[in-house]
Amino acid sequence: MDTTPATTPRRTLRWQTATVLSVHDEAPGVRTFRLGLAEPATHLPGQYYVLRLTAEDGYTAQRSYSVASAPDGRPEIALTVERLDDGEVSEFLHDVVVVGDVLEVRGPVGGWFAWDGVSPALLVGGGSGQVPLAAMLRHARATGRPDLVRMLVSVRTPDDLFYGEELTGPPVTTVFTRTAPPGAVRPAGRLTLDDLAPLVRGGETAFVCGSPAFAAAAADLLAAAGVPDHAIRIEQFGPTGA
Repeated sequence: MDTTPATTPRRTLRWQTATVLSVHDEAPGVRTFRLGLAEPATHLPGQYYVLRLTAEDGYTAQRSYSVASAPDGRPEIALTVERLDDGEVSEFLHDVVVVGDVLEVRGPVGGWFAWDGVSPALLVGGGSGQVPLAAMLRHARATGRPDLVRMLVSVRTPDDLFYGEELTGPPVTTVFTRTAPPGAVRPAGRLTLDDLAPLVRGGETAFVCGSPAFAAAAADLLAAAGVPDHAIRIEQFGPTGA
């Protein structure tokens, strides 16, 4: 993830406490944690927070998680976390953390993958890559400008789709790669140029988020659809997100 100091105000690099306000299951092995911040900070859709755990012996572990919520002026953020085997942070969040617990976070961080909320955007996400793009979609809807975004989500099955009904209907296209829901027009299969090309309008910034393999494939398809390289921004999720 981008951590360029020029786009990250110094005050966002200070650690602060965050209280767990709610925990919600999104999909098998995926939970959203709504956190109340001690020091409110306004984020841009696409930015992330660093979350730190500290053991009694002083050992610390930290991971970066994209903000799933849109900036709404409240001193709260939502972080959606996938539980990964042997992921010391994600396992602790899923298996131990409950409402009322206090965690340490710092942010918001990142500028390269942040959407300004006023320019056209094409959002392409796979798996956990749905998270920062959902923040962008939520922001567009909250500000009355859903026309600015077009979003494509690629997931294996309907059970792997996050955020309930939010990621269905205009302006969202959903591609199921293994099992499509009953009545689906498109059969299950990998993302193709035919899926992406109709969403390209020209002049937009494309935000791609997912695993390294997904991000590379999606970027190639966007280029084939006519999106210039300089207009494609990529964020990859890998094992370090544990």
